[in-house]
Amino acid sequence: MGILVSILVGAIAGWLADLVFKRFSFSLFAEILLGIAGGFVGGWIFGRDGGMLDQILTAFVGALIILVLPP
Repeated sequence: MGILVSILVGAIAGWLADLVFKRFSFSLFAEILLGIAGGFVGGWIFGRDGGMLDQILTAFVGALIILVLPP
């Protein structure tokens, strides 16, 4: 069940980050990976673990940080 929740949270967070940065156009798979990576970054920075909405917000902010960092 945890993997499915991670994929769902990652997909939502990656999609939201893709909407904010319109210069990128990611596939669904890339959005899921971005959201999952954003969840790790956001969890490392904020150190929170809460409900579904909190996880999506944390992963979204983490995904935004990943997209803002220079390559």
